[in-house]
Amino acid sequence: MNAPLQNRSPGHATQKGVMLIEALIGLLIFMLGILALIGMQGIAMQYTIDAKYRSEASFLANQIIGTMWVDRANLGAYDTSVGGGTTARTAWVSSVRETLPGATGANAPAIAVNGRQATVTVSWQRPGDAAPSRHQAVAQINDAL
Repeated sequence: MNAPLQNRSPGHATQKGVMLIEALIGLLIFMLGILALIGMQGIAMQYTIDAKYRSEASFLANQIIGTMWVDRANLGAYDTSVGGGTTARTAWVSSVRETLPGATGANAPAIAVNGRQATVTVSWQRPGDAAPSRHQAVAQINDAL
């Protein structure tokens, strides 16, 4: 009965379970790779959303600047520090508040008119962000010819 034991190689007894450990290590490396991909996907989504808000803010600022170019005679009425204002300004402020998150209160859109120069500031704050983001556009609006 001892003959079959003599045919075994001397290292066979020490190799038991090594294949299982190699498989577990392979699974661990694979899972770390998957977790890294999920993390990168989350960061990519955050950057995509930030880019969307920046492009929306730029579009909105250019939109009101275009409106001011058309209505050059009433340029001073677009200044948000002045009461009243135009219906176009009021509609634009509402549009900014509807389009961008947190564009109210201290982050309210602002237009400053100094002579023929208009400075449009669009601010927003994503939920969970500590600081607001801001886009500012400055335009020189010439007198009508």
